[in-house]
Amino acid sequence: MWPFNRKGKEPSTSSEKGKEPGYDIEPVVVCAGPNGLDKVVLTNYKGCTVEILLYGGQIIAWKNEYGEDYLFMSKKAAFTPPKPIRGGIPICFPQFGTYGHLETNGFAKHMTWTIEENPPKILQKYPSPKTKSFVDLLLLPSQNTNRIYPYTWELRLRVILGQNGNLTLIPRVRNMNLEKRDMAFTFALQAHFHISDVGEVRLEGLETMDYYDHLNNKTRATEYGDALTFEKEVDKAYLETPGKIAIIDHAKRRTYVVLKEGLPDCVLWNPWDKQAKKIPDFGDKEFRNMLCLQPAIIERPLKLKPGQEWTGRVQFTIVNSSYFSGPLEPHRALNPTRSSLNSS
Repeated sequence: MWPFNRKGKEPSTSSEKGKEPGYDIEPVVVCAGPNGLDKVVLTNYKGCTVEILLYGGQIIAWKNEYGEDYLFMSKKAAFTPPKPIRGGIPICFPQFGTYGHLETNGFAKHMTWTIEENPPKILQKYPSPKTKSFVDLLLLPSQNTNRIYPYTWELRLRVILGQNGNLTLIPRVRNMNLEKRDMAFTFALQAHFHISDVGEVRLEGLETMDYYDHLNNKTRATEYGDALTFEKEVDKAYLETPGKIAIIDHAKRRTYVVLKEGLPDCVLWNPWDKQAKKIPDFGDKEFRNMLCLQPAIIERPLKLKPGQEWTGRVQFTIVNSSYFSGPLEPHRALNPTRSSLNSS
């Protein structure tokens, strides 16, 4: 199994580190995070890093070798349990949004996870990572959760920082009920991307998709146009979406590519100016540099029989581009090579 230092010092992300392949670094370190919360830091040989809090199992940073963060984290985020943390990639389970009778976005993001050194084997189609920069997290029910969600379950999350800097998340939910009861849930990974300006980016992959408009009483409609652009507040749940979605950011000369399996739906969110001012842990102008894209299970809650397990997979990839403006090249983002999918 991979080695890790439970009380290690957080690895440096300075420019002198990670320049030479094989730099002597710890691939997995557990150390103190914001406000003393325990966090896991993954580091690959290039010096790219991923930071995961054990509180909520939430990813709070995904940085390249130069220390530039691909994820948005609000400067007003509160790292004070049991409050949620604004930004990064929170996990919503066993309910996403208000699609159900439980609290909005469920309770997994308010609980403390543990590191699992010997997790049950994942399905054959997801082989062991080629990198040592990964960690397996585990969340189990408690007396508090049993009162509102009376099922016995196991929620796992494998976080992988690939050799090329890609970030892969593999969530797993198993129904452990001995009472022979089926278990239903919804789920989401709320990825907050750091972008140059929300009014300048384009999103491809959701054209012609049906969606529920949360700003209009969940009215169902269909998306039109060649690509999505943003001029006002957006909060839409897209249904049965493709496995590849791309956020094209001209100013940063990069494309965020989201490849997903087992999470058929997708939510887009940006509060824009008026709503941003009403959110206490969100800066008034931070909406300009954030787009939240959330692979999810929404419309059809997933039902597991006793002993049955669901496994999802989401890979976040960066495609750097040389163009600043002009014709888009979405085929580069939406048709990555097979090798890029298996590079972790």
